[in-house]
Amino acid sequence: MRTVNEVSKLAGVSIRTLHYYDRIGLLPPSGITETGYRLYDDTALERLQCILLFRELQFPLKDIKKIMDSPGFDKDKALEQQITLLELKKEHLENLIELARDVKRKGVKKLDFKAFDTKKMDEYAKEAKARWGETAAYKEYEEKCKDWDEKDAQKVNEEFMSLFTEFARLSDLAPEEERVQKQVRKLQDYITDHFYTCTKEILSGLGQMYAAGGEMTENIDRSAGKKGTAELVSKAISVYCSNN
Repeated sequence: MRTVNEVSKLAGVSIRTLHYYDRIGLLPPSGITETGYRLYDDTALERLQCILLFRELQFPLKDIKKIMDSPGFDKDKALEQQITLLELKKEHLENLIELARDVKRKGVKKLDFKAFDTKKMDEYAKEAKARWGETAAYKEYEEKCKDWDEKDAQKVNEEFMSLFTEFARLSDLAPEEERVQKQVRKLQDYITDHFYTCTKEILSGLGQMYAAGGEMTENIDRSAGKKGTAELVSKAISVYCSNN
């Protein structure tokens, strides 16, 4: 675990920026010390790395949060698209450098503005954003949260994660137990009410993602305060979807 000061030095991001990312729910810390200091683990640093790549591509923070928090966000696919955008940006910069060198060597004898054209890069970025937001679930999510301010977003996020804390309290029960199954229904209803219509198919897919390991699994276990919570939720969702 790293302190906010250590993360600031490692990533070249100001402490003030990290505090702001926390306030808007873009990068919450992995834990808080007894004295109130933020702590970040490797999972949080991976998320920060992804955020900074989007920032290099001039994506607004609001868009970054929606993309990374949206249902079906594929980190590997996003990275591929980021690489393509960065390559286009590199090509654009190389053209500008070449133009500047040409002007230095020959003087401004021929006016050429092609090097300033960012249309190719802009069009790809627009298409990438459209693909990230092409699902009906994402569009519904975007519509529901369009009027949220920072406090609203934080409140919804805290309420959502508290559902997993409730699952942790039921960890001694089998996934098919009635109380656990009722909690699954509560989870499904909350997602539908606050994010997007959580069909059985979507819920089943979420259940698989929860226990797939990596950032999502770790976040659920950490927020719930009990390792194995994500696995319990996944199994309970599987039972729920089979019976409904």
